[in-house]
Amino acid sequence: MPAIDVLLQQREKDGNPIRVGIVGAGFAARGFALQVLTALPGMRLVAIANRTLSYGRMAYEDAGISNFVQVGTKEEFAKAAFEKKYILTNNPFLLTDSGDIDVIVEITGTVEYGARVVLRAIENGKHVVHVNAELDGTLGPILKHYADKQGVIYTQADGDQPAVLMNLFREVQMLGFKPVLVGNIKSLLDPYRTPDTQKKWAEEHFQRPKMVTSFADGTKISYEMVTIANGVGFPVGKRGMYGPSCKHVDEAHTLFNVDELTKTGLTDYILGAEPSFGVFVLATNDQPTRARYMNVYKMGDGPLYTFYRAFHLGPLEAPQSVARAVLLHDVTLAPKYGIVCEVITLAKKNLKKGDVLDGIGGFATYGMIENFKTARRENLLPMGLSDLAIVKRDIAKDEAITFDDVDLLEDSVAVRLWKEQLVLFGGGK
Repeated sequence: MPAIDVLLQQREKDGNPIRVGIVGAGFAARGFALQVLTALPGMRLVAIANRTLSYGRMAYEDAGISNFVQVGTKEEFAKAAFEKKYILTNNPFLLTDSGDIDVIVEITGTVEYGARVVLRAIENGKHVVHVNAELDGTLGPILKHYADKQGVIYTQADGDQPAVLMNLFREVQMLGFKPVLVGNIKSLLDPYRTPDTQKKWAEEHFQRPKMVTSFADGTKISYEMVTIANGVGFPVGKRGMYGPSCKHVDEAHTLFNVDELTKTGLTDYILGAEPSFGVFVLATNDQPTRARYMNVYKMGDGPLYTFYRAFHLGPLEAPQSVARAVLLHDVTLAPKYGIVCEVITLAKKNLKKGDVLDGIGGFATYGMIENFKTARRENLLPMGLSDLAIVKRDIAKDEAITFDDVDLLEDSVAVRLWKEQLVLFGGGK
């Protein structure tokens, strides 16, 4: 099978590029658009949809594109697509419903809005590649179920830690090793960070304060690790993961209980280690000759080995998953094992009856990874369903919030899909 770059070059030569529509125009989406517009033959960006049009304009302009057109109707969209113009709209369903697009790339970081877009894309027979661990960690199994029924790909995009970790996991297996831990590397974790504390850093790095807050307060890493847990079938050892500290990832194989690893596998992270933008897999080997090769190549004496990748490049790598989905029908990362873990909701401060929760990266709550069976036994509220929920009783700081503690957003597609997902996957792993 030719490599992806060769296949893309052939698509370009044949005048048959992969036609891509992006929903979202934030920091990650603009990086994705830049790659497609400037670095990849065989792939064409047809349209960008974003609720705030100025960010969509920025996505085109950052890539040196000024001759884009703004449209608002199906007829205008079809005409612009036929004329091969770059399209901007605030209506994502013009993209999901268009016959001029092969793949929807969803990069909003939202759950409710993202669910509506992804479901509509799947219903219209579109492949879906997303940079949205929050959506996947909440509704990924049911969305994959619908995609499988339609015969289309639903996958997380390369470049973010979970997908990079899945690539590494597969590589380790191909080397003849048995993975027993999938790991992230975290520089900072403080569950009480807020959009106020993170505002300056967000502005300096061209990102939204709520998004950056989710990085710092542990919610984001919980979502990332839920997606890989559901992809490889490894639970967490405890609520929130162990997260031991160390100086370098090379030490990781000494930090976890080998019996626990070999019994169930584990999803976890290390804190404060270098390389700080990397991911790692711990894997075992019981073949003596292979062990000798590992020793020669300075990988240690075993039987537990650390494999790592020192970097991930986010949206710059993400288009590779679009190519894999269309050209190879290959999934980068999806919840193959259904629901192994989920992200639950905890109070970031003392909450009062009548308070309205402000969702991921807000002032009121933070998310923490938990094993699915435990979360359901305790009736815990998934973080992805918490936005705009109304608190029904006083809740203490750091207390886990249950469904009984809140009234959820009415007419929520995410809530409906989550309930359907629970029926379909209710037994867990």
